[in-house]
Amino acid sequence: VLPPSNLTTKTQIWKELAAAVYQSSTEFGAMMPPVEQGEGTETAHKPEQEEKVAAAQESEPGLRGEFEGAAAATMKPWEQHAGVISLPRYDYKAPSSLLHHSHSGFFITCSIKREKSATKEVMSILDKSVGIGNNGNPNDVVEALAPDVTSKRRKVSEDENLTVEVKNQGSVEEKGEVSEVTPPVLSKKEITEDKASVLSLVKLIKSGLILLIFPREASFDTVDAVSKTFLDIESGCLKPPIWCHRIFPIQATCSLNEKDLHAVVKKLVLDFLHNKQHKTAQPLKFAVGYNRRGMEEQKIFARDNMKDSEVVSMLDRDKCFRVVASAVKETIPDSAIDLKCPDISVLVELLPLSGVPDGSLIAAVSVLPQNLTSTKPRLCVKPLVSEGKGKKGKS
Repeated sequence: VLPPSNLTTKTQIWKELAAAVYQSSTEFGAMMPPVEQGEGTETAHKPEQEEKVAAAQESEPGLRGEFEGAAAATMKPWEQHAGVISLPRYDYKAPSSLLHHSHSGFFITCSIKREKSATKEVMSILDKSVGIGNNGNPNDVVEALAPDVTSKRRKVSEDENLTVEVKNQGSVEEKGEVSEVTPPVLSKKEITEDKASVLSLVKLIKSGLILLIFPREASFDTVDAVSKTFLDIESGCLKPPIWCHRIFPIQATCSLNEKDLHAVVKKLVLDFLHNKQHKTAQPLKFAVGYNRRGMEEQKIFARDNMKDSEVVSMLDRDKCFRVVASAVKETIPDSAIDLKCPDISVLVELLPLSGVPDGSLIAAVSVLPQNLTSTKPRLCVKPLVSEGKGKKGKS
């Protein structure tokens, strides 16, 4: 079947030829009797028009993009979005878990109303960081981060193998063969899905923020992951992000009260000192940063509605500074405060969680080395791209 001669443009010829191929192959398939599938079945009845389409595609590769673009235009917006961007769904059990358990993870700032683009971007960035380590074996990475994920998958696979073995037991006994159940090997697609399921996306009540957390059983060095991200961007191995501004590595979370915050800070400072990678001078200089992320607006509301006066007092910046500083001083008696050039920075971030009871405040805490923080204009995590080069919104 050849296209009519009145078609002049290449795009029209391509579309007409593709439609003719589809119609011819459909009519030809209806006339042929059913054929058993076997080797070579797919190419045995390949229409001649398909060869012409393939030849036209190779000679004019641009036509394929135009044809696919026209087909994509007929898709619904959500179908196009799902086909291009794979986003994790919100984990609505995560806020409850954060209320009762400590989690590690990442707290990301991004351009307002660009949260979906930033989530896709940060998942790609973190996939590179998560994939590094454990000798580069992705199966070991998934097993180390979330052992329940792979154990459940392996259990289901073993049950399926046992079911098949029971069904074929009669034929196996007749042949005198013994079948063994071998543990399944995760494919690349399954590994990617497992990595995506390791990080939970938590819904927040503030715009321009993204929260990703690991399961509470997982043990992962989030500070090292962010450090590697900076090195990859500086070396050119990783393209500078467009939508993500800062990635705050969360080492632990706790309820915003004096007792829990004091205990978490002491533990993280001790972990920092025991880490041989960090070399600090004596006496150790430290600084404290407290970011309420707009929760100071809730402070006025909290005074009238919160029964717990301790939670209300911890919303005060000076009170939080005193609690954190006392925890550092108890751990390192000869330490001193230095806001200009600290050796370590203890950062506390209030998490604006959605779906938590009124009066429940959760803080993310980290003890960061000097290379991950900046002191001007205020103490915070360094931006992924210097502010002079940033183009998409504020950082």
